[in-house]
Amino acid sequence: MGLIENRFEPGLMMTSVDWAINWARRCSIWPVTFGLACCAIEMMATGASRYDIDRFGAGAFRPSPRQADLMIVAGTVTYKMSSRIRRLWNQMPDPKYVLAMGACTIGGGPYCKYGYHVVKGVDLVIPVDVYVPGCPPRPESLLEGLMRLQEKIAHQTMAKAPATA
Repeated sequence: MGLIENRFEPGLMMTSVDWAINWARRCSIWPVTFGLACCAIEMMATGASRYDIDRFGAGAFRPSPRQADLMIVAGTVTYKMSSRIRRLWNQMPDPKYVLAMGACTIGGGPYCKYGYHVVKGVDLVIPVDVYVPGCPPRPESLLEGLMRLQEKIAHQTMAKAPATA
């Protein structure tokens, strides 16, 4: 056999590979350019020089969902737009993440009570990883949500789950 077999603890190499891959994923998040309402203005402000989302590795907003791994849903989601959101999410490569930004995105906002056309939360359309509350949330809140997503990515593993009997 080889020189290094049976000299290390089990799982040591997989943990190292997990750490390297997760480091690369969390330091190079590419969001898709996608905004629906007033929250999109705050999302654009986060990319400006004052808040500088580039220092988190997420400043390269991509025009195509096939080049992105993060969808920031910012604004009121209507039933007409929900099928387009689902289509864009399906076009993104795995692993893909969703960040819901704003009260209208998370729960329908003030429009869901009187409007028949507003979805009562984007999580009814696509799975959401991080919620950023506010109306509209400040750029600091979006950066905090991005850091929470980076923490979530850092704890992922590529190993199979152990078989249970």
